[in-house]
Amino acid sequence: MFNSSVVKIGDISVGGESPLVFILGPCQIENRDHALFMAEKIVKVCEPSSSKFIFKSSFDKANRSSITSSRGIGIEEGLKILEEVKSTFRCPVITDVHTVPQCDIVAEVVDVLQIPAFLSRQTDLLIAAGETGKPINVKKGQFLAPWEMANVAEKIASTGNNKILLCERGTSFGYNTLVNDFRGLEIMAETGYPVVFDATHSVQQPGGRGNSSGGERQFVAALARAACAVGVAAVFIETHQDPDNAPCDGPNMIDVEDLQSLIEKLRLIDELSKGS
Repeated sequence: MFNSSVVKIGDISVGGESPLVFILGPCQIENRDHALFMAEKIVKVCEPSSSKFIFKSSFDKANRSSITSSRGIGIEEGLKILEEVKSTFRCPVITDVHTVPQCDIVAEVVDVLQIPAFLSRQTDLLIAAGETGKPINVKKGQFLAPWEMANVAEKIASTGNNKILLCERGTSFGYNTLVNDFRGLEIMAETGYPVVFDATHSVQQPGGRGNSSGGERQFVAALARAACAVGVAAVFIETHQDPDNAPCDGPNMIDVEDLQSLIEKLRLIDELSKGS
């Protein structure tokens, strides 16, 4: 997996033999103060290991389990907050896009556009995202085989944009359950694009609580360690200061107080895996 292309995101190199990069943040932008609070926490936990991170949070969670589920703060306010996080902490930012018109608007602020897993085959969305020229992190659909991600990447690359990250986030296994086949990381890496491992949503139980998703955060660390042993370019981990009371994906987010120890362990595994 070390022969992938390198995608530059600000001053961060993702892929090749570059050190492991982290995509970190709360699932949802709750408000300005919370986003800034979480970004400051993340900066502090990354500093001891000199780890590079991209701040992630979503202005809209458009694929919620229920009509009553919290979706987020909205695109206008959300982008203002992400822009402030970016300027205050001098870190790149990433967020989801769900529709074609959102792509150009979001690209004016963020450093990376993210394609949600449920939308990973939507050709018009992939092309619109690619045409922004921004790096694209595209989640592998829970319903896709890893080799099908070559077709997904080809749609984006058809725009002339090769700044593509392919993200594993688990595969549907019966009802309300996801599993990980770690062969898929190697298979996706055969495309030549950097591979990201989403440890948070790999332990999600979609719709597992009836009107919301459940999750098993106790397995986040183990799966992340396994992915780093394979040699992924980046690890995606959502985090929160009070996951049990978070408005979105709390059961699979880890407490930010546990993040520093995990990051340091993952960096050590990454160094061994990449021989650095």
